[in-house]
Amino acid sequence: MTEQLEPIVFSNSIRLSGRQWIFVWLFAVTFVMLAPAAWTRFEDFTLEPDYRIPYELSNDYWLYERFAALAVREYDTLVIGDSVIWGAYVKRQETLPHYLNREAGKERFANLGLDGAHPLALTGLVQHYAGSVRNRKVVLECNPLWMSSLRLDLQEEKELNEFNHTDLVPQFWPRIPRYKKEISPRLGVLVEQRVTFSKWVRHLQQAYYSQNDFPSWTLAHPYENPLEPLTRALPPSGNELRHLQQPWFTDKPKDDYDWIDLDTSLQWHAFQEVVELLQDRGNRVFVVVGPFNEHMLTAPSLKRYGKVKATIAAWLEEKQVPYKMPAPLASEQYGDASHPLPQGYAELAKQLYREPFFRSAETAK
Repeated sequence: MTEQLEPIVFSNSIRLSGRQWIFVWLFAVTFVMLAPAAWTRFEDFTLEPDYRIPYELSNDYWLYERFAALAVREYDTLVIGDSVIWGAYVKRQETLPHYLNREAGKERFANLGLDGAHPLALTGLVQHYAGSVRNRKVVLECNPLWMSSLRLDLQEEKELNEFNHTDLVPQFWPRIPRYKKEISPRLGVLVEQRVTFSKWVRHLQQAYYSQNDFPSWTLAHPYENPLEPLTRALPPSGNELRHLQQPWFTDKPKDDYDWIDLDTSLQWHAFQEVVELLQDRGNRVFVVVGPFNEHMLTAPSLKRYGKVKATIAAWLEEKQVPYKMPAPLASEQYGDASHPLPQGYAELAKQLYREPFFRSAETAK
């Protein structure tokens, strides 16, 4: 007769006492509170002349926040905007801030441009990630391109392609017709914008784990040490060319931009909000409108654009915001509808530096 063995009952669970649970809870809270600050001491991030956020880290808003805080201490004037400021058609030594520094004869202007940062995205960027920008001089770029069509104004309901920086735009109000995310991801964005630990975790994903979360990265690299990426240095300052440096007319025809009514424009109202937010923080704001490539417009579109410029100028004058609406650059100095080539940035810097706002320096605090 075969002897029956009793089954072995076992469990991998660990039972903790009440005191041990308190210790775990305290450790977790301490880690969440202190880890991001401790990381800034471990991660080497030193500003160099003409620094700009690397293109591949355009969605690393924690890095942008850290960059802005350093720039406030190092520079007296911060230049904020989209890829026109960042420099889509140029290297970092060919951007508008670079040529403004050359006009000044020293490093005064910091490039806080972010590729793809349309005005609705700038509201979230300035509100949640540029809190250190206070009591400074700020040059704010207004790119009319974002008001040139319902699609770019994010009003097209049928547009299915995701747009840039969805995690920066208002998540619930105002309603953005082109924004299709479900409620749960939107709530997650609100948490991330307000919790430093969440911002830091996103930074690690963007800068060290190829824009993947930790579980996804480990699945894709099952035989690699998951902590090894954290030993690498940050990517260097962005210095790549995103597009060929050639005049727009070599491969782009004239275009009949629609130009929407600014009274109903989501992007225009967002830009107004960014101006007011920066001013509420004690900043002296100077707005640069364009310069849009008017050579690229058909005659009817150019006429409509004139009304857009007049509306922008009227609001800035009403709010007593100093601004410059530069004359269009030479046709061969544009790469497309809104991005200058190196010669265009150099010429634009000369125009701007004639303004008293640009010539007067303030000592960085």
